[in-house]
Amino acid sequence: MADRKASNKWIPPDFDPKKTSSINAYHGSHPLRERARKIKQGILVIRFEAPWNFWCESCGAHIGRGVRWNAEKKKVGAYYSTPIYAFTFTCHLCSNTIVFETDPKNCDYRITKGGRRKKDTWDADDAQSIVVPDQQEKDKRAQDPMYMLEHQASDKHRAAEQQPRLVRLVQLKEQTTKHDYDINSKLRNSFRQEKRKLKAKADKDNALLSKASLDIKLVPEDEGDVALAKHTTFGQHTPTTMRTARDAIKRQSIFSHAYTSSASKHSQSDNNSSNRSRSGGDTPRAQVT
Repeated sequence: MADRKASNKWIPPDFDPKKTSSINAYHGSHPLRERARKIKQGILVIRFEAPWNFWCESCGAHIGRGVRWNAEKKKVGAYYSTPIYAFTFTCHLCSNTIVFETDPKNCDYRITKGGRRKKDTWDADDAQSIVVPDQQEKDKRAQDPMYMLEHQASDKHRAAEQQPRLVRLVQLKEQTTKHDYDINSKLRNSFRQEKRKLKAKADKDNALLSKASLDIKLVPEDEGDVALAKHTTFGQHTPTTMRTARDAIKRQSIFSHAYTSSASKHSQSDNNSSNRSRSGGDTPRAQVT
């Protein structure tokens, strides 16, 4: 928003650059707008982030590292030529005023009001982090040449041990950033294909839901359900069975049915005649006198 206000300026017709140096001076405003409402007191509103975990002394709430506030930044002193700044903000739970100050001597921050720092103990070697020497260590190295020489030797030994790891990191960086355009193009292409598949599946599901007038969420298709559906049979209703039988009768030929009926009748009459002839031959004839 501030960039938009700075780039899109409207110059009024009565603006005279000879009388006023800038548009902000003409309107009586500051380029930083609301952030500079206390600029005459040396206070600038910034976005401050907690450098480490701490507790609020008023409500006892634990506030984690990385939590941000709108804080008032003000210069409160100096360490040699390095300025010391104070950041004032309120707790988001109890409106307690908390003040942080920079500590250039120890390259750190400190709480001067409203909070208590949480002491975290850890090993720098396990965390693979760089340990910043304090002022006493710096003074000892500057005053004792032998001590300084020992530390230089240990630093060289540590650098030799870490060299293979550093080489791998450099190679990994070259692999991932040397052809960044091609890699980005391939990733975008794969994302587009996946997006098309998801859209096609969503359209298919919506069409099925509209056809069945359902308002439910479809789950992904399962292979077991597909196999079970293929082996499932449903019985037909009686009207459908009767209609199928009538259609089968209509498709049959009437001549084949008549021929079959007449043939069965002739066969039955022949059987009766043969039976009568056999019974007549076996019966003895009566003698006529």
